[in-house]
Amino acid sequence: MFNFEKLEVWHKSIAYAGHTYRVTRSFPKEEQFGLTNQIRRAANSVSSNIAEGSARPPADYCRFLGYAAGSLFEVVTQATIARNEGFLNPENYAQLYADAEEISRMLSGLRRLLGE
Repeated sequence: MFNFEKLEVWHKSIAYAGHTYRVTRSFPKEEQFGLTNQIRRAANSVSSNIAEGSARPPADYCRFLGYAAGSLFEVVTQATIARNEGFLNPENYAQLYADAEEISRMLSGLRRLLGE
């Protein structure tokens, strides 16, 4: 088992990406290579940056956790656009937003633990 696999924030971010995939399945077909792709890629980047950063020295790891947070904020922005355009219902938006808040707090806590 890799060290990052022991992190609850990594598991939550994997679940978050899965949730993002599920809620974007209903997006219009013409958004497949636009907003659908963009929101999915950003959601995938959260766990990927946690994993990649874990193989680096603490200062670099903190930077990668910052990238993970940035990707998380991208998802929130894209989800807001999707909600405003009527692609995402209020319940799914609220869940994505609440999960993003939780993951963001966890990323901040991990960064503090690493000394940043």
